[in-house]
Amino acid sequence: MRTVRTIAEVRASVADAKTNRKRVGLVPTMGAFHEGHLSLMREARANNDLVVVSLFVNPTQFAPNEDLSSYPRDEARDAALAEAEGVDVLFAPAPEEIYPDGFATNIHVAGLTDVLDGASRGAHHFDGVATVVTKLFGIVRPDVAYFGQKDAQQVLVVRRVVRDLDLDVRIEACPIVREPDGLAMSSRNVYLDADARRQATALNRALDAAQALHDGGERDAGSIRTAALKVLKDAGIHPEYLELRDAETLEPVADTARDTLLAVAARVGAARLIDNHVLKASL
Repeated sequence: MRTVRTIAEVRASVADAKTNRKRVGLVPTMGAFHEGHLSLMREARANNDLVVVSLFVNPTQFAPNEDLSSYPRDEARDAALAEAEGVDVLFAPAPEEIYPDGFATNIHVAGLTDVLDGASRGAHHFDGVATVVTKLFGIVRPDVAYFGQKDAQQVLVVRRVVRDLDLDVRIEACPIVREPDGLAMSSRNVYLDADARRQATALNRALDAAQALHDGGERDAGSIRTAALKVLKDAGIHPEYLELRDAETLEPVADTARDTLLAVAARVGAARLIDNHVLKASL
């Protein structure tokens, strides 16, 4: 595996594959790898000739009061894990490589970014995501890019950017990877102490309760949401949001007659955590 720092280096690493019409897969990450990231790398490795993983803690998607400075970083560990998964190129640029002096372009996706995490964290968050992902697509020119379903809203935003800007890349959303107790794997789980770690399992239990109600035939969004909120309340968690939204448009729904995203965000201990289930219209 090669670790490269510059745009010129990663382009040179990909050039031969592109010339010979080999398939290139990209896994964009902010590092602090866990099994969720590794599952994306395995999927990319199984389906591509060349696998590029980007490791970049993107400053533009953090607000001033968020955890940019404390976000977990361990490049040596990440590089060893990526190499063990058969990654060909690890692209680990400095911020100034991605955002040089005078950088003045920002990509904003209207509508999809106004709700859920966009409303909770601010419009800057998905503007930062959309801008850096578009840059990565232009730098690497992948055939396929892999994202985790845990960041369901992010996946929808990236897909809209690809559609609206006619970018020649397919977006693959891979299933959420969970701990044995159901907690969705996240780089921010390292912030949880033992008590908060136990409390955090209520997020998935709340989603499971809503899922069970839906699977049992309930379609009223209010009733399903109430069931999930009860689990959170019993665990002492007050969510930033717990909402049911159309799984494609993120518009509010009154019922789950079509595929519905049930998404939650909450602060548990020192961590801000997100999770979701997709309630399928057809069981």
